[in-house]
Amino acid sequence: MHVLVLGAGYSGMAIARALAGKAASVTGTTRSAEKAAKLEKAGIRPIVFDGDTVSDELAAALRQTTHLIQSIAPGRDGDPMFRAGSQDLATLAPALQWVGYLSTVGVYGDHGGAWVTEDMLSKPVSARSVERVEAEDAWLAFGARNDIPVAVLRLSGIYGPGRNAFCNLANGTARRLIKPGQVFNRIRVEDIGAATSYLSQRLQGGIFNITDNEPAPPQDIVAEAARLMGVEPPPEMPFETAELSPMARSFYGENKRVSNARVRETGFEFAYPDYRVSLAQMWQTDSWRGQ
Repeated sequence: MHVLVLGAGYSGMAIARALAGKAASVTGTTRSAEKAAKLEKAGIRPIVFDGDTVSDELAAALRQTTHLIQSIAPGRDGDPMFRAGSQDLATLAPALQWVGYLSTVGVYGDHGGAWVTEDMLSKPVSARSVERVEAEDAWLAFGARNDIPVAVLRLSGIYGPGRNAFCNLANGTARRLIKPGQVFNRIRVEDIGAATSYLSQRLQGGIFNITDNEPAPPQDIVAEAARLMGVEPPPEMPFETAELSPMARSFYGENKRVSNARVRETGFEFAYPDYRVSLAQMWQTDSWRGQ
């Protein structure tokens, strides 16, 4: 197995780490030399990629890649690998056996707090989610044309070491915004890596929601983290009067409970099935601070 992670950021790094012990090689792309050094330190071969030009080094990596993970967000011009003028991916990667495309549960739009599954039609609200649907379709079509299994991994709100409620409480940015009935879905970053590794080794294609078992009000996570830290949680604040950026406010415009039944039916088990288990593990191991 020769793995290439396009966009080895927070989630991409977790995936690379999960596959490192199982693959003959793991390569990750990044946009800067500084971040390339971080990848190299983690045992991942780095390649600088601006998202547009496929260098000779990246082309050589693509030629040997058997398992490709695409973590680079699309833009108005579509996915970086399928933009007008891009080289044919099937030609660039002749050894390809499996693709994992990292998408978002944002493609479902708003469902008023109801449960959603992968079989429900996408009805994205934001422009970024519309672009995700188009990219998903492009990758699934690529897989169908070339008889390559493509797993679309729809991720919920990502958190983990270095990005969590403990960090927000410690730096004073945590807030408990109250919007009655509002829930969010979340996923521990290590479980993204584990799920991707699991599906890739089985050459499993399809659409999968990668999210924990328990959608929950965002203020509950802050309160639980504060309890574990032994500090007072920030005061509750009505959502309607809170000062929020347009993007932050837009997240509260989508309310849904996302089911992870399909990926669990494959036999995959989440190490962090809910926020309480996850927060307790991070606090007990002092891993919440990150590296």
